[in-house]
Amino acid sequence: MSAIEITEIIKQISQEIEVDSNGHGKASIKATARLAGVDDESIRKALKSSADLVPSKLAKELMLQGFSAADLSQWRTDGIPDIAMPAAGGYANAIILEYYAYEAGRYCTKQARLVCRSFNTIGIRAWIQDKLGWTKPASNSETAMTQIQLLAAIAQQMAQQEQHLLQQQQQQTEILHRLKAVEVEQDRVNTPCGHKYSVVGFANLQGLEISVKEAGTKGRKASALCRKQGIEIERIHDPRFGKVGLYPESVLIEVFSTGQN
Repeated sequence: MSAIEITEIIKQISQEIEVDSNGHGKASIKATARLAGVDDESIRKALKSSADLVPSKLAKELMLQGFSAADLSQWRTDGIPDIAMPAAGGYANAIILEYYAYEAGRYCTKQARLVCRSFNTIGIRAWIQDKLGWTKPASNSETAMTQIQLLAAIAQQMAQQEQHLLQQQQQQTEILHRLKAVEVEQDRVNTPCGHKYSVVGFANLQGLEISVKEAGTKGRKASALCRKQGIEIERIHDPRFGKVGLYPESVLIEVFSTGQN
């Protein structure tokens, strides 16, 4: 999951969050689940289990932080607020994200970890306020960069870094292709007799049409030249002829040139 994809998810869930006039935010279960990279039904079941004799691990974590079973039950319909309990040291939806980032065992997601790292920079509430356009009136003495501006700068930097990495990968791929082409040409130059081809293969390479009879004739001529020059003839399987010879490029050039004269 990339920073660009996280940005796209945030755009998609913008209608699933709200903030009141005091700047208190609230996100729907669907929005929280999308951010955590899990199914929203998983979070609903976890919240519902708070009333069971054996609550889920997530429900236990929330209640250990000071939230009541009634709170968790209400969130299933009203959404998850950004309130913080004195014992929690964090917001409810932040605790849920951290759970799926680090404590959910095999249900942990990379997406939740990435979102947590971003949110830890400014906090859940500041992020929700920014997404819905709520701003606290600033005093005349406030000249430093705000938390929202800081997050925007960090997000932009992450996107630029990711784009730069993609460009580097593309450049590396192009370089590898060019190196491969150079190696092929170097191999051809270093091979005394050039690459080896069958008669039909060489004809196709040159864009020439050749009959079976003509291919046989040229094959015999190429074989004679190879024996004369002490060149070993390689044999490969062919679906039409059983086996055909592979002849050096230089020999085939001479054979085809002779046939055209």
